[in-house]
Amino acid sequence: MQTTDIGNKEEGKVWHRKPTPSNTGVMVTVIRSAAAYQSKTVRFLHVTFDTTGDSFLAGDHHGNIYVFDITRNRFRLVQKTGQACTALAFNLRRTTEFLVALADYSIKCFDKDTKQLVSWMRGHEGAVSSVSVHGSGRYAISTSADTAQLWDLDTFQRKRKLNVRQSVGIQRVFFLPLSNTILSCFNDDSIFAWESDTLFCKYQLPVPDEGPRIHYKAFAVTRDGKILVAGGRSNLLHLWCLDTRQLLRVVQMPPKVRTVRQLEFLPDSFDGGASQTLGVLSQDGVMRFINIQTCKLLFNIGSHDDAITAATVSPNGRHIVTIMDNGSLNIYSVQCLTQDYNKPPPSLVKVVSGGECSALTMKVKSEAVQRPAKTSGRRVNTKVLRPPAVPMTEDKENELPDGLNKKRLVTLLKAFGEYPAKYRMFVWRSLLRLPENHAAFSSLTDKGLHSAYLSIQERYPIKSHKLQRGLQRVLSALAHWAAIFGETDYLPLVAFPFVKLFQNNPLLCFEVVATTIVNWCQHWFEYFPNPPLNILSMAENVLAHHDKELLQHLIDCGVTSQLYVWPLLETLFSEVLTRDEWLKLFDNVFSNHPAFLLVSVVSYVTCCRAPLLLCSHKEDFEYFFHHRNNLDVSAAIKETYRLMESTPADIHPRNMLDDFQPLTRGQYPVFNKYPTYIVEYQSQERERIRQQEVDYLRERQAVQELRAEVVQRQAEDEAWYTQQELLQQAEEKRRDILQQEESKLAEQRTRLTAMKRELKVKELQLMDAARRRFLKHQQDQRLTELHRLDEQIQRKVCFHFSHRPVFNMERRDSFFQPSFYFVCNVSICPLLYIMGCLYVSICPLLYIIGCLYIMGCLYVLYCI
Repeated sequence: MQTTDIGNKEEGKVWHRKPTPSNTGVMVTVIRSAAAYQSKTVRFLHVTFDTTGDSFLAGDHHGNIYVFDITRNRFRLVQKTGQACTALAFNLRRTTEFLVALADYSIKCFDKDTKQLVSWMRGHEGAVSSVSVHGSGRYAISTSADTAQLWDLDTFQRKRKLNVRQSVGIQRVFFLPLSNTILSCFNDDSIFAWESDTLFCKYQLPVPDEGPRIHYKAFAVTRDGKILVAGGRSNLLHLWCLDTRQLLRVVQMPPKVRTVRQLEFLPDSFDGGASQTLGVLSQDGVMRFINIQTCKLLFNIGSHDDAITAATVSPNGRHIVTIMDNGSLNIYSVQCLTQDYNKPPPSLVKVVSGGECSALTMKVKSEAVQRPAKTSGRRVNTKVLRPPAVPMTEDKENELPDGLNKKRLVTLLKAFGEYPAKYRMFVWRSLLRLPENHAAFSSLTDKGLHSAYLSIQERYPIKSHKLQRGLQRVLSALAHWAAIFGETDYLPLVAFPFVKLFQNNPLLCFEVVATTIVNWCQHWFEYFPNPPLNILSMAENVLAHHDKELLQHLIDCGVTSQLYVWPLLETLFSEVLTRDEWLKLFDNVFSNHPAFLLVSVVSYVTCCRAPLLLCSHKEDFEYFFHHRNNLDVSAAIKETYRLMESTPADIHPRNMLDDFQPLTRGQYPVFNKYPTYIVEYQSQERERIRQQEVDYLRERQAVQELRAEVVQRQAEDEAWYTQQELLQQAEEKRRDILQQEESKLAEQRTRLTAMKRELKVKELQLMDAARRRFLKHQQDQRLTELHRLDEQIQRKVCFHFSHRPVFNMERRDSFFQPSFYFVCNVSICPLLYIMGCLYVSICPLLYIIGCLYIMGCLYVLYCI
C-alpha cells in the first residue's frame, strides 16, 4: 500500500508506481502534512465524485479544495477558500464547476479550470450539512438544521425555501435519481415526497408503528430511484419501495452496530440501476457491505484501529474513497474488494471420474444452480453426456478467465437457450477475454473526435444525446485505431447495438466491438469499399447446399446475396430482431466459432423461406431484410446449430475463417486486413474533398458575405431613395401648407386693414363728436357766464343811477358828455366779449383783449 503526502504541492501524481491493492483493497493513502510540522497532518473533511466517477473533490480543514483524477493519476489544488467546508457537490451541468458550503453558512460556486469564483449564494442561518444536485445539474438543494433552499444553478438565485419548526428540524432533503421528485426527511422520522417544479406534496411514507423508533440519520437511494434505505440510532435498516410507497423489509445489522452513520449503494455496471449492494458505516468506524436481497454480509472496509468517518462511492462503482479517523484519504479498488464474492455462480456440470475410466461423465443437476425465473418450477432431468476423449491442450483452451469453462457455458446455453440476464455481461466479458487496456483506450480517446464522425448526427440522428455521444466516441476510437474504420460507412450500424448495451462503460463497448470486428467480421474489408464478395459467396454456397429451391427463387427474382445476406451482416441482425432476441442470438454467437454468425444468416433465410417464396419484387425483398419479421429466434438458433453440423467441410465457413483470437493485453493489435492503398487513396480523396469543401465553404462564405453586403447596400440605397422621396413629398406638402398659410395671412391682413380703417373712421367720428360736444359745452358755459356778467352789469348800472344826485341843467352838458361816453364804452365791451368768446377757438388773443377791456371798464365804472 502506497502513501502519498501532498503537503503544500499544488499538483502532482496520486501514486508514483502502479498501485497494487492490498488485501484490504486500499490502492493508495493520501495525507497532507502541515508546513511547519511534518508530524502534524491537516484533516480532510469531505469528498465527492463527479458524474463520470473518474475524479473526485476533497476539502481539508484549512479550506483547500483538491481535485483527484484517478484515471490520469493526477491531483491539483483548485481553490483556497480560507475556511473549512461543510459540504461539497461536483455533479453540476457545467462539469468544470463545483459547489462548496463553507463555515460562514454561505455556498460558493468555483470553476476548477480557471479557479475563479462563479457565484456566491447566501441565505442560510446555520451550517449547511448537505448539498444535493438534480440529475440535470441545473438545480441544487442545500440543507441546514432549520431550513432547506432550492437554487437555480443557471442564475444562482434562490427559487424556494422550506422552513420548519425548531421542534421538528430537518434531517436531510435531496433529489431522487431519474425524476423531478424531492425527498425531505425530518427529525420525527417523517418522509415526504414533493414535486420539484410545483412543490406539490406527492406522498408521505407511513411511519412504522411496530418496533422501536429508529431516529433516521442516514439515507441512500438506488440509481433507478425505486428503493430507499434509512437508518439511524439502531442496528435496524428500513427498506422502502418508492413505487408502492410501502416498507419492504427491515434489515437487522450485527450486534456490533449500534448507530448507522452513513449509507451508500455500490453500483454495478450490469444491474440497470437496481443496486443490490449496500454499504453501512457504523459508529465503530467499519463500513459493512451487504446484499439487501439476501441480507448476506459481503465484505468490510475499515477497522476499529483504522476507523472510517465518512465514505463516498464512485458512480461507476469502481472506487471507494474514505476519510479516516486520522484525517487521511483511502482510495479503495472495488474490483479487489469484490473478487471473492463476484465469482460466477457454481456450474450445473459436475465431472464424475471413476477409477481407471478415461472418459469423462458430466451430470447436470437441477439442484446445483439457481435457475432463471421463467424456468422455475420446471423439472430438469439428469442428462449423461459422453464426449469423446480430448487432449489436455483443448481443455486449457476452453478455460476462461474468472474460473469459467467455455464448454460448460455452451452446455448451459444449449439447455436454457440464453445466459441469465444478470450474468450475461460477465459471461460475455469472459468469453471474449477482454483485456481492459485502460491506458491504450485512453490514448485513443485523448485524440478527440475523428473528422469522419464529427457530423454523424446528421446521418444517424439519435434522440438520446448521451447515446449519440457514446457512439461518436467509440467510432472515433475505432477510427484512430485503424484508418479503415474512418472510411467504413456501415461501421455505425455494427457498433450501435453494443453502444446501446454498454453505454455506461465505453472501454468495454470499444473492446467488444473491436473483438467482434477482428473475429466475426473476418475478410469483410478485403474488397473495400465494396461488400465482401467472398463472405457473401460462402453464405450463398451454404444456402445452395441446404435449400436449392429457395436459392433458385431468389436468382429468378434477380435477388443477389448483397440483398439478402449483406443487410443482415452489416447490421448484425439489429434491424430484424428485438433487443431480447438479439441478446439471445449473440449469446450463441459469442459462444461458438466465428463461422456461427455467417451460418446464422443462412438459417434466418431458410427459416423465412415461406414468406420469401411468396415475394416476387425486388422492393419486397429489400423491405423484408430491413424490417422485423415474424420469426422464432430459438428455432432459428437450433437451425443454425443443425447447419453447423450438417454442412460439408469443403463449403463450411469454419474451414475458411480463423479461430477466435482475443485482443492483446497492454496494446491493441495492429489491424491491417484491408487494401491499404484504397483506404489511403480514399482518405487522400476525402482529405482533398474536405479541403475543397473547406475552400468552397470559404468562397461561399465570402460570396455570401459579398452578397449580403450588396443586398445591404441595395437596401440602404432603396432606403435612401425612399427617404429622399418621402422628404421631397414632405417638402412639397409643407410648401403647399406654407402657401395656404400665406394666402390666409394675406386675407387676414386685408381684413385687418379694413378693420383698422373702419376703426379709424369711427375714432375720427367719435373725436369730432366729442370735440363738438366739448365746444358746445364751452359755448354754453361762456353764454352762462356772459349772462351772469350782463346781469351784474345791469345791477351795477341800476344801482349807480339810483344813487346819483340830480344836477342842474346848466351842468348837464358837461356831465353828459363823459357819461355817455362811458355808457357807450360799457355797451360796446360786452359785445366785444361775446365776439371774443365766439372766436376764442379762432383767435384766443381777441378773447383775452375783450376780458381785459371789460375789467378795465368795470374798474372805471367802480371809480365813478
